[in-house]
Amino acid sequence: MKRIHEALSALFSKIKKDPGKRGLVLNFDNSSKIIVFSDQHKGIRNFVDDFALSEKNYLAALGYYNRESYLYCNLGDSEELWKNTLYGVIESNQATFEMEKLFLNRNAFVKIFGNHDLYWDNDPLAGFTLEKVYGQKVKIYEGLVLQMHILGTELNILLTHGHQGDLQSDGNWFSKWFVSNVWAPFQAFLRINPNTPAYDTQLKSEHNAIMYDWTAKQSNLALITGHTHQPVFNSLTHLERMYIRLDAARKDGDTQKVQEIEAEFIAGKISGETSPRLEYSKNTYFNTGCCCFSDGDITGIELEGGKIRLVKWKTDQDIGSRRIILEETELENLLDL
Repeated sequence: MKRIHEALSALFSKIKKDPGKRGLVLNFDNSSKIIVFSDQHKGIRNFVDDFALSEKNYLAALGYYNRESYLYCNLGDSEELWKNTLYGVIESNQATFEMEKLFLNRNAFVKIFGNHDLYWDNDPLAGFTLEKVYGQKVKIYEGLVLQMHILGTELNILLTHGHQGDLQSDGNWFSKWFVSNVWAPFQAFLRINPNTPAYDTQLKSEHNAIMYDWTAKQSNLALITGHTHQPVFNSLTHLERMYIRLDAARKDGDTQKVQEIEAEFIAGKISGETSPRLEYSKNTYFNTGCCCFSDGDITGIELEGGKIRLVKWKTDQDIGSRRIILEETELENLLDL
């Protein structure tokens, strides 16, 4: 825990003191719009490609956000470079790169590296490769800080992939070797996508607890990460928030609401796991989830109109991809008031 806390604190301090090197500082207000997606894990369209089923929803979502003039923050693990060659990923994802390029053309694209696409940060040829992919130079960052003034108080939101200080992920050569040489062939043989809500529950819960703990110790600072593939809003997973709503509906005797929520549980439409809940959490930790769920759904975080939202994009048989607001709150609720 200490190692991860120190890494997050150091990153936030570096970005604030020297913007532009490890990360950007952007002034944000009620007229600003940003969409945050992470963990696409773009592959080569084989049985190891966790992104293949989600590509359609991802393209539809980016089309919507570009039309609505959002800034797009890609929060890491966009390209799956542990399992695949860089050339193969580039060749297999031309449509997604072209869609991302639309944001870059508007100067509205921020690309942050994760542990599965660490290449973008540490390879001397990464800048040249990105320029070839996007047709112009692209700066890679470790984080982004949104800086805003609400009710006379400065609120900062740190966005980063979330693998910092994690020995299993932070540039760990053994993890990369294991995924490339053991897990990827096994996954391809069984034709499975492990990025389901039930995958690696203990690791996700422990990591989220550490994130909760760090944000609880900060002042007027919120954190948005990816990495775990688990949507989190106000320091609670979406699953936990639905349990709270179910309990409230039962106490209120709202039979219809109880039936609606129970139907969602039965249909398997609720993403996330239950996690250790800290008594002193400030409700300031958020996680985008991922863009590679096994059913093709994707989740992300929107900030717009003075609000922060957890959203899902899913395929509807009648209308195609559609946007669903899962959670929403005012940004002022993130302040220490």
